[in-house]
Amino acid sequence: MSQSGLKGGVIRRVGGSERQVFRDHLLRLSPKGRRSRFGGGVSDLFIEQHAARVFAGAAVVYGLFDEGPIRAAAEMHPVGGAFEATAEVAFSVEDDWQDAGVGTALLGRVMRAARNRGKSRLIMTCLPENVRMQRVASKHGAKLQWQEGDVFGTINPPIPTPISLWREAMDEGQGVLNVLFDRPRIEAAE
Repeated sequence: MSQSGLKGGVIRRVGGSERQVFRDHLLRLSPKGRRSRFGGGVSDLFIEQHAARVFAGAAVVYGLFDEGPIRAAAEMHPVGGAFEATAEVAFSVEDDWQDAGVGTALLGRVMRAARNRGKSRLIMTCLPENVRMQRVASKHGAKLQWQEGDVFGTINPPIPTPISLWREAMDEGQGVLNVLFDRPRIEAAE
């Protein structure tokens, strides 16, 4: 997925200086959205602390921006350190942006980022009732297992190629231009 719009939004990497915009997105999640993202009900304070932790570490975050606000996000957190081969992924999509292909596009972007950073294993956890996330994961080849009241998914991204590295670099450059010129809507096909 390139910078193409989804319902008018654009997917790009979320920079550390945009921590507040990311936090605001998480705070806008409905109670059901918070439960889906965090596995249970969480307070505003928890979200504030989570947003601070995300950008203090080696996480990679992509967001769907809609003329300023983030409406959906995908987080990739290295497990055991930035240079380990496993990363955990998590997603959050605001209610009005559900069922629009946003989760699928975000997972594709995260998979490419994982691939280009030498991650050979992505893991994810979701609640059994989060059928949307299970479908998105399955579309990307995840192996799903139900155990202990949760659904665990594993995806094995392929090794990086010159094309995957080039595509990420082009998307990163386009994202920088979007920020610099405040152009949130750019139509481009992959």
